Amino acid sequence: MKKVGIVMGSDSDLPVVKKAADMLKTLEIPFEAHIFSAHRTPGEAAAFAAGARENGFGVIIAVAGMAAHLAGAIAARTTLPVIGIPCKSANFDGLDALLSTVQMPSGIPVATVAVDGGTNAALLAAQILAVSDAELAGRLEAKRKKDAVAVLEKDSQVATKL
Repeated sequence: MKKVGIVMGSDSDLPVVKKAADMLKTLEIPFEAHIFSAHRTPGEAAAFAAGARENGFGVIIAVAGMAAHLAGAIAARTTLPVIGIPCKSANFDGLDALLSTVQMPSGIPVATVAVDGGTNAALLAAQILAVSDAELAGRLEAKRKKDAVAVLEKDSQVATKL
């Protein structure tokens, strides 16, 4: 199975990365996580992205706040799918990161999930990998069924609370 690469711009992104890592672990998907800044360590970020396919990665999740150039910088150096997670910051509540992540120029796509959307980024990475992995597709289907059961249980309880 291909690995998922998780790249964060700073260790302040760890709470969001933890959500992604936890979901990848639940789905039994191997991953690596690294801190590479698009601005402070651009060479290392570029090298990681350029070698990702050869190093066994199938998808890269890039996590950054504020200017949030990391996903675009990674996507510019690889043809692997890149999923950007914009993170909240003190100044604009994540809107700046969202706009930086979602507005990529034609030819360099970055799939973008919600601000602080670590879980959905992991699920999207899993869905991408599941295109060629029937076992993983089965684990995703089982998770969806489990999630549906949990919602229906809450539905049956709501009447008793009102």
